[in-house]
Amino acid sequence: MPPGRVKSRAMSLEETFQRVLDSLPDDWTDLSLDLRIEDEDRYVEAATYVTTTCNAQPYSQHDWHWRILVAHRFGHAAAPTAVQSALRLLDAGGFAGELVVRDVRVGRAEVQPMWGRGETARQEFRRLRAH
Repeated sequence: MPPGRVKSRAMSLEETFQRVLDSLPDDWTDLSLDLRIEDEDRYVEAATYVTTTCNAQPYSQHDWHWRILVAHRFGHAAAPTAVQSALRLLDAGGFAGELVVRDVRVGRAEVQPMWGRGETARQEFRRLRAH
């Protein structure tokens, strides 16, 4: 899915995120989203959900509230399931909001140093990364 707004009033934040995930190719590696809630009076409450669950990074002096980095199978970002959990908590708490896809990276490969490891370790690594 190209970067841009993906929020529909009829869909929850979790459903919107799932729609984004479903639109990505299987080899996506990194996803960057921005999140904004409608009721800014509940910012602190929402922050406890998204910062502790999926390590959302708050913006200061910005139109959007948080940046959420998502990693597909590897990397230094939140797993998709962690982001889904955070958005599910926001939905359950009655938060309305909007997600925007800012960046998607595809086709990158994880690099693991295999020098000195036995063949069993190499086979296990290939097996785990085959899907």
